[in-house]
Amino acid sequence: MYMKTDKEKNVFAWYMYDWANSAFATTVIAAILPIYFATVIVPPDGWVFRFVGIVIPTNATTLWAFLSGTTALLVFLTAPILGAIADISESKKKFLMAFCFGGSLFTILLYLCQDGDVWMTMVFFFLANTCFISANIFYDSFLPHIASRREIDQVSGRGYAYGYMGGGLQFLICLILILAHEKIGIEKTLAVRISLLFSGTWWAGFSIITFVWLREPGSSKTSPQQYPGKINSWTYLRIGILQTWNTILSVKKYRNLALFLIAFMFYNDGIQTVIRMAAIYGKDELELKNQTLMGTLLLVQFIGIGGALLFSRIAKTFGSKRILIFVLFLWLGILCYAYLMTGALDFWILGMAVGLVLGGSQAISRSLYGSMVPADESAEFFGFYSVFEKFSAIWGPFVFGIIRQVTGTSRIAILSLVGFFIIGIICLCFVKEKDINTQG
Repeated sequence: MYMKTDKEKNVFAWYMYDWANSAFATTVIAAILPIYFATVIVPPDGWVFRFVGIVIPTNATTLWAFLSGTTALLVFLTAPILGAIADISESKKKFLMAFCFGGSLFTILLYLCQDGDVWMTMVFFFLANTCFISANIFYDSFLPHIASRREIDQVSGRGYAYGYMGGGLQFLICLILILAHEKIGIEKTLAVRISLLFSGTWWAGFSIITFVWLREPGSSKTSPQQYPGKINSWTYLRIGILQTWNTILSVKKYRNLALFLIAFMFYNDGIQTVIRMAAIYGKDELELKNQTLMGTLLLVQFIGIGGALLFSRIAKTFGSKRILIFVLFLWLGILCYAYLMTGALDFWILGMAVGLVLGGSQAISRSLYGSMVPADESAEFFGFYSVFEKFSAIWGPFVFGIIRQVTGTSRIAILSLVGFFIIGIICLCFVKEKDINTQG
């Protein structure tokens, strides 16, 4: 691919990180690992959680939900501070690279997890997922630097489109490997483990394009030289905490942005829970075959390409906020359909609908927020974006897991997510899109 300008090369490098890391989002978070965890890692009759004298009989669905929530909690506590440090030290790219390769390593180590290795699987996934989420803070923070206000919706949408394409292609290769394991002469569980290893390798390998071509943004407003004393890691940490606290105190200056984040926190809770629980819901509640589950998730990836590009283009004409609210109403319909569905055909139809709205809701949310933040503090503000994103991702899986544990069915758990979308839509209605460019 020939890039005429340095800007085109820079934007392409940014796109390619979405292409790279979507292998983890698709194969590890959404598709293969949840099914492998539910059918092989966790015994069929459940598993007993034992920790410092606490003994709780549980199941794969509840474990997966709580594991996702715990990961989100850790990022919730650290994201803004790490973002502020990256802005101050002008090291967004270094943070992105560190978390990328750390996450890739722990993903590769999932290859070692076999039947009954519940704790080892949970630890490796927890560390890989934490790195994946943290890396996205710094990846997203480049958006205001590489795209103008006029371009930001389409650039964000194309980034997601690259991600769906890369994640879908990598997942397709894994799916072929798993379905053809007998012809290749390997066991199915080994094919799954190779797929997990391949996901980590894909993530790290294609990210090299990003790290070679993506440019670190210019200097930020806050410089460590403004602070007395020797500049070291502890100084950056102290400055990062101070900068984060000052931003929190100045929330009145960003009332509109704060209101958007509250809306985002609620509706994203539903989105993230659907992403994380879809495969295990199909396996646990509908007892679908693995081929159906993985095939549907593959379909979501490729339809997501069109969804991200379509809604980003429509948002440019009709306004980001208006289209985002429309997409969230579509999500409400999807949840009601998920509650009622009974078989494989229903799951395929659900997958097509999710693929269409998923890319649109994610791309428009990111671009709308990116148009609101100060560019020279983008990593810190996308740290807050990640905080609200992961704070929401704490409660959805926890609520899902608790309802599943208490009621014994995932149907009521999936229906409970409707409330998160409704609250998000109501809050979003009060966001003044006309004030975005003034940071009001």
